[in-house]
Amino acid sequence: MARDPGVLSALARSGFASLSASRLRLEELRDCGVDVTEWLADFRAAADPDQALVCLADLASRVPEHLEPVLGDEQWRTNLLTVLGASQGLGEFLLRHPDELAVLRRTPAVLPSAAAMTSALVDAVTLAIDSGDDADADRIALALRVAYRRQLARIAVHDLRAPEPTAVFEEVSAALSDLAGAALEGALLAARAIMGAHGPFSADQVAATRLAIIGMGKAGARELNYVSDVDVIYVAESADEELVSSGRAVEIGTRLAMTLMRVISETGVEPALWEVDPNLRPEGKQGALVRTLSSHLAYYERWAKGWEFQALIKARPLAGDGALGEDYVAGVAPSVWSSAGRENFVEQAQHMRERVAEHIPADQLHYEIKLGPGGLRDVEFTVQLLQLVHGQTDPSVRLRGTLETLDALARGSYIGREEATAFAAHYRFLRVIEHRLQLQRLRRTHLMPRDEDELRVLARSTRLAPTAQALVTRWESTKGEVRKLHLRLFYRPLLSAVAALREDEVRLTTPQAEGRLAAIGFRDPEGALNHIRALSSGVSRRATIQRTLLPVMLRWFAEGADPDYGLLAFRRLSDKLGGTHWYLRMLRDSSGAAERLTHALSTSRFIGELLDVVPESAAWLESNKQLEVRPAAALRSEAAALAFRHSALADAAKAVQRLRRREVLRMALASVSSVLDVREVARGLTEITEVTLSVLLERIRAELGAAEDVLEFAIIGMGRLGGAETGFGSDADVLYVYRAVDEEVDAGALARRIVTELQNSVQDPRLPFDLDADLRPEGKNGPLARSLEGYASYYRRWSLTWEAQALLRARGIAGDESLIADFESLADTVRYPEAIAEKDVREVKRIKARVESERMPQGADPRRQLKLGRGSLSDVEWFVQLVQLQHAHAVPELRTTSTLAALDAAAEHGLIAEDDAVLLREAWLLASRLRSANMLWLNRASDVLPSDRVALDGIARILDFPPRSASVLEEEYLAVTRRARQVFEAGFYGEPVSENRGGARRMYGG
Repeated sequence: MARDPGVLSALARSGFASLSASRLRLEELRDCGVDVTEWLADFRAAADPDQALVCLADLASRVPEHLEPVLGDEQWRTNLLTVLGASQGLGEFLLRHPDELAVLRRTPAVLPSAAAMTSALVDAVTLAIDSGDDADADRIALALRVAYRRQLARIAVHDLRAPEPTAVFEEVSAALSDLAGAALEGALLAARAIMGAHGPFSADQVAATRLAIIGMGKAGARELNYVSDVDVIYVAESADEELVSSGRAVEIGTRLAMTLMRVISETGVEPALWEVDPNLRPEGKQGALVRTLSSHLAYYERWAKGWEFQALIKARPLAGDGALGEDYVAGVAPSVWSSAGRENFVEQAQHMRERVAEHIPADQLHYEIKLGPGGLRDVEFTVQLLQLVHGQTDPSVRLRGTLETLDALARGSYIGREEATAFAAHYRFLRVIEHRLQLQRLRRTHLMPRDEDELRVLARSTRLAPTAQALVTRWESTKGEVRKLHLRLFYRPLLSAVAALREDEVRLTTPQAEGRLAAIGFRDPEGALNHIRALSSGVSRRATIQRTLLPVMLRWFAEGADPDYGLLAFRRLSDKLGGTHWYLRMLRDSSGAAERLTHALSTSRFIGELLDVVPESAAWLESNKQLEVRPAAALRSEAAALAFRHSALADAAKAVQRLRRREVLRMALASVSSVLDVREVARGLTEITEVTLSVLLERIRAELGAAEDVLEFAIIGMGRLGGAETGFGSDADVLYVYRAVDEEVDAGALARRIVTELQNSVQDPRLPFDLDADLRPEGKNGPLARSLEGYASYYRRWSLTWEAQALLRARGIAGDESLIADFESLADTVRYPEAIAEKDVREVKRIKARVESERMPQGADPRRQLKLGRGSLSDVEWFVQLVQLQHAHAVPELRTTSTLAALDAAAEHGLIAEDDAVLLREAWLLASRLRSANMLWLNRASDVLPSDRVALDGIARILDFPPRSASVLEEEYLAVTRRARQVFEAGFYGEPVSENRGGARRMYGG
């Protein structure tokens, strides 16, 4: 044979890949007395002829007497090669138990019934029990496992020899589920015998204990794979009243359950079958393994979460006491089919879906057939959610199986027949792939192979594509279609209650549509339906396009933190822009822009309200470039052109206000779209504030005849504005300074008029602009505007330490440059002293302590205060400012108005330990982001980390946390600020502090 050149050609024609190795195997077979030359073509039936040949050679070398009759029978031989080529696991089983080759003699036309398989496995266990006096667990487990795999081989040959694998998928899955039930029945019988012979309870007590095994998940739905975890719940009762009252019935039931699980899953001579997974029981792994029926029902009535009812959709008696199992299913059914109306139902259901996916390694996610995007779980989750929504009122959809439920949903007109057919086809395709992968080694796996040879074998075994590449292409296409169908099945029918759809499309009634909206997270489904009606009704081009887009957009809204507000804001925006060509084109052709828009609207009321005023700004969402900070020079040029285009000051002010709204909205969109970080947003917000004030000041001076040859005037930014650290909702802390030029002009009166006009000109009811001058000398009792000489005199004679501290962030932002330079030079003499007396250091510390005790709102939790709380903004800023007061004279790099720049300089010069600086920087940035996120979410300023979970989840989404991260964000903030507070207390308070006489309120206003 080795010298026959035709052998390699024959091997290639039969589908072999490793030709040389296979030729050697043929020689080994011939040495064992087996010549396969005459029927070499039969290997074409094997998905992996090379593997089939290896297994055949092993059988021939070890058990030739068992193999001889098989090879002489064409059907038997073909069945064997088919199984060996598709399942190395079954090949190893046959090698361990060659007598079981007989099961492959004929291809079963019909799979055995559940009763027949249960009888076969129970008989095998009974025989093993009766064959000895000691009820040996290993002997009984071996008998059960061999009998199980005998039936498994029968199912596999029926499956593998079927002309169309997807056509027999349902009966194969049902048979595998029935076989699992039979194994549990046999294992329970074994457990009773083992406990009766060896346990602490008598055989009568064990026999009196009723144990029902409830199948969950795929086992309950009769949709098991070749190797699935079998999800179960155990229910125990007893006919012996004494056992019930003493609680020993549950104890016996628990021991029975543990014993039967060992019979099935414990390592032994014959490998374990699969894992029996009881973790869907009440309280999960922490809960009791076995409960009585009343205990189960009490838990579901009082404590169960929504996702637990979703898991119970598929519950059915699988083994054990059938009557008790039926009582359990009937008892939980009312709670299951009313669960969609529970609060936070959809969030809990989605969390269950995400919790599983979170544990998938990133490099495996794309290859996950079950849990990845477009995988089996997407199909199952969609069907179950639809069931729970419509099963509240329609018993016809209260089914267990995925495919039978899809059919019932289509019959009930909850989904389209065409979509249901396509979804079912994709589901069968994915399940057949999953079956073949698990059958290969009889191991649980859901990962698509990456190796080309493995893909080739998979393509041959599934017969779903002619080549490996074609199979991958079809699989990728299927994943995409599953994702699209999810939208069409769940969201598009919502339009039927309000819009004119084609006659063949699904039509939901208004209550059905409202129920579905409530299930996906809308808190006002009636209002949402009205918005959908307004957006999609009619025959206009806008309505037509929006009918196409809404199914996708509704999903995006539902995934947002506030879908109701998002949909309302979208309706308002569409009412304004729906007639424009660019808006409809953007929504239709740029899915990225449409998704960003829905995310922004359902995440931020601040954005929704501003888009209502500046709707055309939605166009920026098409490009990251449009969301970047505009150059200050370009902004200033545009603002000046607007301000001086109008003859009336009020009109000029309104034009500049509109520009400010637009640019603040740009920063808000950039923030929630993660285009800019908190520091870049702060720069953008600071620059538009400076431009607004600068241009309005110029326009007002021109209006009042207050040019620089008459009066020098400047605005000094303080606080966060001076530090260029402005956030959304920040006050604009300022000082006003002037210097007389024309002696004939009352400089003070003119300066006051400028301030008055400026304060009037920045008033904007749609986007408040709070100019706060409370940090001026003498606070609210002092003049709004003061001359440079007046400031110099005050600081020379009366200045307190806290005022020097406030000046650390003083920076000229508008007005005459020479005056700004002179004011900043004056400020330097106050804020950067050559030395600071110890009493002044104690003064700073006492004021800080008073700020903490007096400025904190009564009853507020200081851990949740973003501005004044422990480890938050004030701690970091006061810490840094004290370092500046002490060292900025000697260290020029500390002479900056920026908190973070000063912190970096202090760390660089060894004034703060680098590790401590990292903790302070982290706390300051997080608190700053949260203050801005509060404004974006609520559309009002707030310095408190919310306790409300909806609000907390909303601001978490703005900060790029995944959905339902309220607790994660809360824990992170409390941990970060706790560490920062420890640094602050160690470095700031060097001695006990006592109450200070004044200055606390003015120092930290704004």
